[in-house]
Amino acid sequence: MSDTEDTLNGGRVYDPEADHAFPDEKLNEVLPALLDDEEVTTLLEAQNVNAVTRKGYNDHGPKHIEIVLNRALRLYDLLKAGGCEFNGAAEQGLDEADEAVIIALAAQLHDIGHIVHRDNHAYYSIPLASDVLDRFLPEFYGLADAVRIKAEVLHAILCHHREEDPLTLEAGVIRVADALDMERGRSRIPYEKGGRGINTLSSRAINNVVLKPGEESPVLVEIEMVNAAGVYQVDNLLKAKLDGSGLEDHVRIVAVNTKSDDRLVERIEL
Repeated sequence: MSDTEDTLNGGRVYDPEADHAFPDEKLNEVLPALLDDEEVTTLLEAQNVNAVTRKGYNDHGPKHIEIVLNRALRLYDLLKAGGCEFNGAAEQGLDEADEAVIIALAAQLHDIGHIVHRDNHAYYSIPLASDVLDRFLPEFYGLADAVRIKAEVLHAILCHHREEDPLTLEAGVIRVADALDMERGRSRIPYEKGGRGINTLSSRAINNVVLKPGEESPVLVEIEMVNAAGVYQVDNLLKAKLDGSGLEDHVRIVAVNTKSDDRLVERIEL
């Protein structure tokens, strides 16, 4: 599937006007304000300084967050269409419409701890995100619901790294969506600066990632590799984050090496 086709079927950009498998009115109210929030947009720019400028790591700035946000919402939509029941908002007594809000907020804020340090950044994200949410949520929720939304967002943020196990499917979506930003554009900054680490080289090997309805599971992730280095992204990063996410039985991964002169690895199915 081409990038254009993927965009048209909703695979890359969340379209508030499209039909979704979940109630989207609350998300469509909250999301424009979130994307236009000056503090949040500044945090997204600032978080790349430690990650890229000082550590030479892959992009963790506004582009990464944009991709994770859209893929998280795409993943959530496909899971809902496949009949998956989410537990985070429900167990807090919140509405089904709040599931997508939790996912969007967590996706947007999950990496802001990078402004403190790349190492252990998920833990630094918690107090920073807490302050943002205390300011932001009262515009859309009463006090009790704002506290519960905040609790679920912080849980999802903390669990996007493998050190903590997600206890909700909303958190599992964030964890997997974070790893789905794996295409060659992810490595453009360190690669242009001369970075040749395994994260950079392996992401250069991933040409395209498509999320679509699956036949054997609600979600099929199709990955196009152009050389075998992409196996690191698929196995060591994406599969590692899928394991323990709560989504293992709902997501199938197929990676294909499309470069005819490199047949060290032709196909991976997970």
